[in-house]
Amino acid sequence: MFFEDVFHGKSVLVTGHTGFKGSWLCLWLSKLGAEVHGYSLPPGTDPSHYTEARIHELLSSEYLGNICDKSVFTEYIHEVRPDLIFHLAAQPIVLRSYQEPVETFEANVMGSIYLMDALRKLDHPCTVVMITSDKCYLNKHQIWGYRECDPLGGRDPYSASKAAAEIAIASYRDSYFPPEKIGEHKIRLASARAGNVIGGGDWAENRIIPDAVRAVTTGIPLELRNPQAIRPWQHVLEPLAGYLLLAAKMMCEDHCGTIPLESAWNFGPLPAETITVLDIVQQFYGVWGSGETRYDPILTQVPEAALLRLSSEKAMTHLGWKPIWSISETIEKTASWYMDYYLNKGDVREHSFRDIKNYTQDMRSRYAI
Repeated sequence: MFFEDVFHGKSVLVTGHTGFKGSWLCLWLSKLGAEVHGYSLPPGTDPSHYTEARIHELLSSEYLGNICDKSVFTEYIHEVRPDLIFHLAAQPIVLRSYQEPVETFEANVMGSIYLMDALRKLDHPCTVVMITSDKCYLNKHQIWGYRECDPLGGRDPYSASKAAAEIAIASYRDSYFPPEKIGEHKIRLASARAGNVIGGGDWAENRIIPDAVRAVTTGIPLELRNPQAIRPWQHVLEPLAGYLLLAAKMMCEDHCGTIPLESAWNFGPLPAETITVLDIVQQFYGVWGSGETRYDPILTQVPEAALLRLSSEKAMTHLGWKPIWSISETIEKTASWYMDYYLNKGDVREHSFRDIKNYTQDMRSRYAI
């Protein structure tokens, strides 16, 4: 890939490095030879990919704290003096945002602002990729994928907070880090919006694959809130490849493209790979070899969008990025990771699975990048 030699020896800060996507990103960056630093709250689940893959051992430094602690967060950024920042720290759960709206807006909006404000006084060249969400778009239940030029918005607190973060990012870029004045401020700032990521090592609450794993390993039916809801599912490594490719191109000063790299980018699956909640669970349980579902209308009382698709035409055209795995391959790789994990832990019997492939006891090397 284009970025294989770009990150070697570079100081890279990953916020939210204890999370699902953040820990996978740290693993990949480490394999690329980067000096990886992390700032995040402690892992939000037990177990977690961060602990099972022993991410702490790969880091040059880390600080377990809240990005809303402005002074501490700023001080850490200035100490690390990163060449590159991937900002993933956030409150990532839609349903939790209904219960904790203030905390959601604080983390997702003010946390992003605190980071960008720290960059104003960094006095060091830095490329920054701010990770938001596909849910930042004003959802009109349209059948085609949302593009980067579509209106932002959000009816639930989570979606609204991500839209607000995107507005703040654009404001800071226009006000303090305009691309045409990169020689003065030395900051390159872009944002990235991915689809619904799945993959091994996610145990977050109210996410469909972690919920399916908890259900099948405890022998209870999985209760579905919205079985016919359509989402842009993709393996976690797909958008991470997009983030890395975008950052690498931004860091190459001789890059000369037709549009500014310092802008918003979508990284989602191909349209044909977008399926319903029920479909993805049934395919997951098909790989697993067991598992039951049931629909509980009571669980649908909290409103959620029934349809969401994402257009990645901009990234495919101008970055050369494209999804690699089909939805069936994504589901197979995800299910197999969890199979290995639970076999390693001895929590389930081997004959619970229809097919065991590539068994390993080292979860760091599982589907090594």
